[in-house]
Amino acid sequence: MTNSSALPGYDVVVLGGGVAGCVLAARLSEDPGRSVCLVEAGPDYGPRQENWPRTIRNARALPRDDVWERHTAPYRVRARVLGGSSCVNGAWNTWGSHADHAEWARAGGDRWSATAMEPYRRRAMESMALRTVPDGELSVWASSALLAARDLGHEEVDMAAPGRPGYGRPLLNAVDGLRFNAAFAYLDPAVRSRPNLTILSDVLVDRLDVRAGRVHGAHAVLDGRRVTLTADTYVLACGTFGSPAVLMRSGVGPAAHLEENGIRCEVDLPGVGGNLSDQPGVFVPLSPTRELNAALAAKEADGELYVSRMLIRAASAYCPDGAWDLHLLPTAGPPLFGGLPPGRYEAGVSAFLMKPASRGHVRLRSADPAEPPGITPAFLTDPGGRDLSVLRSGLEKARELAWAMRSLATPGEGAPAHTLPDAELRGRVGTYWHPVGTCAMGPADDPHTVADGQGAVRGVAGLRVADASILPTVPAANTQLPVLAVAEMLAEALGT
Repeated sequence: MTNSSALPGYDVVVLGGGVAGCVLAARLSEDPGRSVCLVEAGPDYGPRQENWPRTIRNARALPRDDVWERHTAPYRVRARVLGGSSCVNGAWNTWGSHADHAEWARAGGDRWSATAMEPYRRRAMESMALRTVPDGELSVWASSALLAARDLGHEEVDMAAPGRPGYGRPLLNAVDGLRFNAAFAYLDPAVRSRPNLTILSDVLVDRLDVRAGRVHGAHAVLDGRRVTLTADTYVLACGTFGSPAVLMRSGVGPAAHLEENGIRCEVDLPGVGGNLSDQPGVFVPLSPTRELNAALAAKEADGELYVSRMLIRAASAYCPDGAWDLHLLPTAGPPLFGGLPPGRYEAGVSAFLMKPASRGHVRLRSADPAEPPGITPAFLTDPGGRDLSVLRSGLEKARELAWAMRSLATPGEGAPAHTLPDAELRGRVGTYWHPVGTCAMGPADDPHTVADGQGAVRGVAGLRVADASILPTVPAANTQLPVLAVAEMLAEALGT
């Protein structure tokens, strides 16, 4: 980038102020001798929680104001605000299985084992003030689902800890309907007041200046002018879609693809943007009874209606012993998409595939940082058809759960979802919004990996990646808590 003005240099520049970026900035700036700059493309609403928009703080809904793209495909939704996805998600926190950590440890070393990650899980839970769903937030639908899960033989488990398949309530980063996001948790007024921490909001990262195997600056746009940030170490935390896009615009990625976009290849890393893994699911709609509609309406009138407050971790025949590869999610309340007349609600059970074999990719549409990347989730496309089989298994289990709750809602007309033809089932697929993997860690001899177990990017000195994109496989969990813990761990590794 030419004609850019240089900002003061820093020891560490963290690019991306989402969940991982907030953790990194807070932990790295604990050392008063280390200067840290956190860069976020979206707004920062300040240190006082009460000054943040009510829509962002409302944990009963999924706000869509501060996002990169409005009115887009659901799988493309990503936050553009300090705090990232913790400002727009359901405020749910669950944890994966020991099998997940075994996958990560094979890719990144012992620091990724369940035992080694345990202190960071606990630290993240404490920082985010996580709490179990209180009884008062259970609707009659959620309470019925808890009883039905028990009656179907599922074991009650702790959803935010390594364990076994079973049912339970997630942990929440919300109290009385108010979301407590990662910016509140990690960038409180005391942290923000540190003289060695700079937070730059509304700054769009264009690319890194990569020459001779080293980063010489980060080019960005601030208030319409081009600026250059310099540091000893640069940490990418722009998310599963954003981090690979920045790398590719910087000339780090698949050489042929970079050439197609007029970008000089500085480091040929074929894995950048590949290995995209997300958790697809299918919603099975049910018809609420008059009694259920009335009960939900009363709960909403009291300001205590939440669409879902429990889930079931279930295992298909493909799952290792003691692990799970499905989430069954019963929901009842206002529809996520569209609307219904007052006093009427949507009810159903979703089956989510937690450990997909299918892999998609992220690619550039152009070298322009304002152009959203091309995202191909490739749901249910694995050649062996395993994902379809696991999803059908989940839909059968969802049907069992729905049948156990038939006094409140009845199945709709048509064939059961698990018996639908492949094409129709693919046409119904939605997302759980947990993408990972596009800058995957792995051994140095694997040409499809991008970073090592400490986040160091292959072939580029002074550059780390420390967000969900580094995970080679998606955990059998909602990804917020795992990403918080991963950022805690990688921040410690970087700071030592």
